Amino acid sequence: MATAAPERMPALYLSHGAPPLADDPVWPGELAAWSAALPRPRAILVVSAHWEEAPLALGATETVPLVYDFWGFPEHYYQVRYAAPGAPGLAESVRKLLRAPGTPVQDVPDRGLDHGAYVPLVEMFPGADIPVLQVSMPTLDPVRLLEIGRRLAPLRDEGVLIVGSGFFTHNLAALRHPGGTPGWSAEFDAWGREALEARDVDALLDFERKAPAGKLAHPRTEHFAPLFVTLGAAEAHGELADGRSVIDGFWMGLAKRSVQFG
Repeated sequence: MATAAPERMPALYLSHGAPPLADDPVWPGELAAWSAALPRPRAILVVSAHWEEAPLALGATETVPLVYDFWGFPEHYYQVRYAAPGAPGLAESVRKLLRAPGTPVQDVPDRGLDHGAYVPLVEMFPGADIPVLQVSMPTLDPVRLLEIGRRLAPLRDEGVLIVGSGFFTHNLAALRHPGGTPGWSAEFDAWGREALEARDVDALLDFERKAPAGKLAHPRTEHFAPLFVTLGAAEAHGELADGRSVIDGFWMGLAKRSVQFG
C-alpha cells in the first residue's frame, strides 16, 4: 500500500530567548501551544543566529553534547540536555540542494545544537524525539540568505520544519532601562509587523536603512538574519501572504515577535 505523502510543513522564524526563557511565566507556554498546533515534523532544520560559519556548514548528524554558548548564568542552565536524534538523511538532502560550483558545503560533525536551537526546542518539542539538524549562516547578507531559504524550500514537502531562530530586536548593550520597553525596540517591532503584513520583502531586506531605529534594534544583524531564510522558504511556495505573527510582545525589553508561513 502506498505511503501518504507528508504534509507540507510551515516555515517559522522565532525569537529564541536566552536560557532564562524557561523561567518566564508566559513565553514557554506560548511556544508549547504553537508547536501543538503544527503538524508533526519528520525532522527539524534550524538556522540559528549563534552559528556563523563559511562555507555553509552542517552540524552533527548524531547526538552530541549541546553548545552552551553563554557565560555568567547560574549553573543549572548548563545542566539542560536535549538529546534529539541526528538527521543524516536531512543533511544529505541539504547538501544536494545547496552545493553548487563556488558554493561548497562542509561538515562539522562534533558541532552540537547551540542555545538558539535548543532553548526554544526544549519548550516546543520537549520529548527530544524529532531529528534535528543545525545549519550555519555563511553570510549575513539578507539577499543571499533569502536565496538559501528558496533552495531549502523543497524540504518542506518532505515533512521538514524549517526554523530561522533569532530575536526580532537585539541590542543588549542598549538595555539600560530599569523597566519597560525601550522606544527603539517598540518602534522597530511595529515597523517589522507592518512590513511583514504588507509582504514588503524589499523593505525587510533593507531594514538597516528603512526601519526606524534599525541600527539600534540590530547593531549587528545576526539575530534578524535568520528571518530571511524563513522568508525565502515561504516565498518559494508563494506563501508570503499566509504569514502571521504567532507570538508578540516583549521580554526584558526585546521584541519576541515570532512568525509562521504556511
